[in-house]
Amino acid sequence: MENQNQDPRRTGGACSDGSSIQKQGGTKGRKQSHKIPTSPKKSEVARGHTRGKPHECDQCGKTFATSSSLKTHQSIHTGEKPHGCDECGKAFLSKFTLKIHQRIHTGEKPYGCEECGQHFRTTGDLRVHRRAHTGERPYGCDQCSKAFLTSGDLNIHKRVHTGERPYSCDQCGKAFTTRGYLQIHRRLHTGEKPYNCEYCEKTFATQGRWAIHLKMHRGEKPHQCDQCGKSFLLSNQLKQHQYIHTGERPYPCERCDKAFSNPAGLKRHHIVHSGEKPYGCDQCGKSFARTRGLKSHEQTCKRNLTSGTPVVGDLHLHLDTHMMQE
Repeated sequence: MENQNQDPRRTGGACSDGSSIQKQGGTKGRKQSHKIPTSPKKSEVARGHTRGKPHECDQCGKTFATSSSLKTHQSIHTGEKPHGCDECGKAFLSKFTLKIHQRIHTGEKPYGCEECGQHFRTTGDLRVHRRAHTGERPYGCDQCSKAFLTSGDLNIHKRVHTGERPYSCDQCGKAFTTRGYLQIHRRLHTGEKPYNCEYCEKTFATQGRWAIHLKMHRGEKPHQCDQCGKSFLLSNQLKQHQYIHTGERPYPCERCDKAFSNPAGLKRHHIVHSGEKPYGCDQCGKSFARTRGLKSHEQTCKRNLTSGTPVVGDLHLHLDTHMMQE
């Protein structure tokens, strides 16, 4: 059935009676004829949406080109993971996901960055890595000004604002924002330290601490101060060092008006208020609030031991001997 109400302006210049008109802006005198479009039937529209994807999921209505793709998708609803890894037993929804996982065991990284030569297991990992070169951070937080490389990183960050901690430890109940943080925490209970140092016998629970330790062996100090050129192992060490140049003291004491450029300085200062003297001399037992005082004292103790002069601890023992004899 023809659509008698079709607007000529929307049919490329066709009149309602089927005759042709001169197209505006075209070559002068040239005429173009256009057929009047007919309204498609509803069933044809439906076929248009699923054309090439005849296999429909009875759970959510999503359609697929092949029955195997549908079967893989339905595993999401059933929880089935039919494709298992021969190396570690981990199971996956699809053969493709299993294949990518197996590259962890084989070490295969077929996708290389043309900028730096670093290789990756998946095209997605490579795409994210390239943003490190371009500076692109396309996923911005609508709560604050932070932006992220991936949507996953953004979703995790949003938990800072919402307070959501969906991953709980079944041993102690402590909750975490990511599954990875929970996995690392569990190693406190199991004692697992899977990262071994190739230079010494130390082992580590986290890859981050292991990587920092390796840099100590190699003498790497990648974080350099742009004011004086001094280099540091960690970025937070550089940040605290820069307070020397700016004069900033962001760590105030809550018991007096003093403030410090780093948390270690504040911690040492707290001893003044508490009266604590945690540093004891091995020779005489005398205690000090700071290591500097202990080191100075130890030099005196050593000289006394060399000269034969009794130190405080020896004098106490000597007096105890007299008291026992009385």
